[in-house]
Order: sequence, then C-alpha cells, then structure tokens
Amino acid sequence: MTDASAPVPPKSSLYATSDHVKRRNRTEARFRAYGFAAIAIGILALILLVISIVSNGASAFRQTYITIPVELTEARLDPAGNRDPAEMARVTTFGYAPLLAQALQQHLQGQGISMEGVTPRDLMAMISQEAPAQVRALVLANPEIVGQTVTMEMLAGGRIDGYFKGRVTLETAERDSNVSPAQLLLADRMVEAGMIETRFNWAFITGPDASDQRPEAAGLGIAILGSFYMMIVVLVLALPIGVAASIYLEEFAPQNRFTDAIEVNISNLAAVPSIVFGILGLAIFINFAGLPQSAPIVGGLVLTLMTLPTIIIATRASLRAVPPSIRDAALGLGASKMQSVFHHVLPLAAPGILTGTIIGLAQALGETAPLLLIGMVAFVREFPDAPPEGFFDPTSALPVQVYNWTQRSDPAFVERASGATIVLLVFLLFMNAMAVILRRRFERRW
Repeated sequence: MTDASAPVPPKSSLYATSDHVKRRNRTEARFRAYGFAAIAIGILALILLVISIVSNGASAFRQTYITIPVELTEARLDPAGNRDPAEMARVTTFGYAPLLAQALQQHLQGQGISMEGVTPRDLMAMISQEAPAQVRALVLANPEIVGQTVTMEMLAGGRIDGYFKGRVTLETAERDSNVSPAQLLLADRMVEAGMIETRFNWAFITGPDASDQRPEAAGLGIAILGSFYMMIVVLVLALPIGVAASIYLEEFAPQNRFTDAIEVNISNLAAVPSIVFGILGLAIFINFAGLPQSAPIVGGLVLTLMTLPTIIIATRASLRAVPPSIRDAALGLGASKMQSVFHHVLPLAAPGILTGTIIGLAQALGETAPLLLIGMVAFVREFPDAPPEGFFDPTSALPVQVYNWTQRSDPAFVERASGATIVLLVFLLFMNAMAVILRRRFERRW
C-alpha cells in the first residue's frame, strides 16, 4: 500500500493575468493607439488644409473701392450732342480712361491731398482697368447723365487692393514695376480722406471672369452657373438611368454570364480615371455628334457617364440591404414581383439611393480633367441664357476656374483661386449635409 500522492497546485489562477493575456492586451492597446493616431493625423491634416485655403482665399471676398466724383463731359463722350447710344458707343474705354484720371487728380487737389511722386499715369494705374468699361456701360445705359457730375464707385487696381490686404508692401513695391511706394502712400492718404474703402465683394460671387490685367474684377458668376447647369444634366440623366439599371440587375435580371460581365464592367468603370471619360466625351459628343465645346450639355453628359457607376453600385448595395423577408412577405400576400419591388423594397432603399446619388453629384462637381478636354477651360465673359438654350452656350465650371486662375502670373489670381476653392468646398459640404439629412429623413426601421 502506497501513500496517496499530494495534489498538484494549478499552474495559473483565474484571478491572475497570464502572460498570454498580457501580451494580447498590449497588442489591443497598441492597435487602439495606432487607430487614434491615424484619426488624429487625418483630422490635423484636414484642419491645416482648411486653414491654409481660408487664410489664402478669405481676402478674395473683400475688395477695395475708390469713390470719386466724375464729370461726364459732353465734348468727350457725345460730341454731336444727340444722346444717341449708337453714336456714343463709338467712344471706347480708351476715351474714358483719361476722364477718370483727370477726375481723380482734381478731387485729390480739391481735398488738399498731396500727390508727391505720383504722375497722372500713376494715378490712372491706381484705378482698375475695369473702371472705364464700368463708366462706359453706365453712360450708354443712361445717356441723359452726360454733362453731369456723377459720384462713381470704382475698383482699385490690383496692387492697391493687394496693399490693403497685406499682399503688397512698401518693400515689395520698390521692386515692382506695376506699383511704386509713392502710390501706396497716396492710397493711405486717400483712406484717411474717405476716398478708399475695403469691404465685402459680392461681384466675386456674381461677376464674370476678367483678363490677366484685371484680376481685381474676376468673378465666379459664370463658373457657378455653368456648374449648376451641368449638375442639372447629370441629375436628370444619371439618377433615373442608374436607379433603373440597379433595380433590373438586382431584382429582375437572371444570373448568367451576360449579367456577370455587366456587373464586372460596372465595377471596372468606377475605377477608370476621369480623364478617360473626357477623351470619350471629346470623341463621341464633340467630334462625332457635333455638340459645341465648352457647353454645359457636353460637360453634363461626360459627368453622367462618370457618375453612373457610382450611383449603380450605391443603389444596388441599398437594395441588397433590404431583408429578403420583406420581399417574401409581399409576395406571400399576393403582390407581384414589380409591386413588391416598387411598393416595399424601393422605399426602404431610398435613403441609400439618395445618399449615393448626392455623393456621386458631389464627386462630379469637383472634377476638372474631363472638362479640360472638352474645352471648358476657355475664357468666357458672357453669361449663358436660361435653359434650355443655356445648356448649349459656352460656360466654365468651378474646378476649371480654379485651375485657370492658378495658371495666371498675377498673385491676385492665386488669391482668387483660393477663394473659389472655398466656394467649391461650401458647395460640397452643403451637398454632403443634404445626403445626411435625407438619409435620416427617409430612413425606416424593420
């Protein structure tokens, strides 16, 4: 007979953390730290990007104006004295420029403001080249004001405007052939006299583009209207076509090699670079169909082709997310296949469909490469007509306008480009907010 062996103590206790568990906890903590660091870096990069864009572009929404009384002399503007706009139109903007320079000089002398170091030519350079055209348009629209003295509010030149925004300094003016320190000092004295004011510039949002010599007059009006027209075309074409194709492929199409090939190609089209769609649009819509270049209809058709895969994929995912029991219940109660889809499945999938559509539109709104290939980079000064004629008039688009301004040499256009980027980001933020609101508005629980 042998003694009973002593009980073996357990190697580990439930109340003690083993080395394996400690290693696993450390791994999970490191993973959480990596995730938090990635989110923090992303948010920091986004904040720096927004700060950079806003700091460079916020000044584009303010503009410097010069207010002076201008004597519209009859001998210069209407020598015949007939007040006939057709005859008065023969006086070009070159005829109005000396009139403004003389008016500015006389007003400065009347206010007792020193013009030391500033020649009459320098005085004219302090006023925007847009000002003569502005006065000419006013005179042609109101011929009866010829012979009167009218108080005019005109844009200041780009360098004077940049001086009050901190872009131009006395030191840089010494090396700049377009402005002199004497002009900047005179501008300071004009501010003290109440002749110069810097305030919010609505014309930046509503006005047309301007030439390279008039950056202070450049606006986004045509680009905003062109983008709006293109989004109308995309919405009218891409939404019904994309939703109809998705419903057929997801609910009605048989599963065979043909539908499999279609699904694969739709996924592949979603990954095709946008410039390829621009080449396709140039070949089909312009060279073959003969549609006009720089027209919103062509841009809308190109962006429709680019947006369709995104809408189809999002819509199919929304339809697939509806539980099969909804369909089975509808069919069990005697509904047809079409009734079960359109009366039950589609309303439940509507939030995802709307979200995918708005995100696709937002993506199309920010595209530049395909629009460059169809000629929307052209310089356009005239606003398009109302639809439907306006769809065929030449226009620009917001992202193209940003690209166009960054290619110009004057630093004021870089400011304009950053300001246009802010406008574009506001539109994108608004569209994404709409997607969130619509999703919550139409969301249903089952």
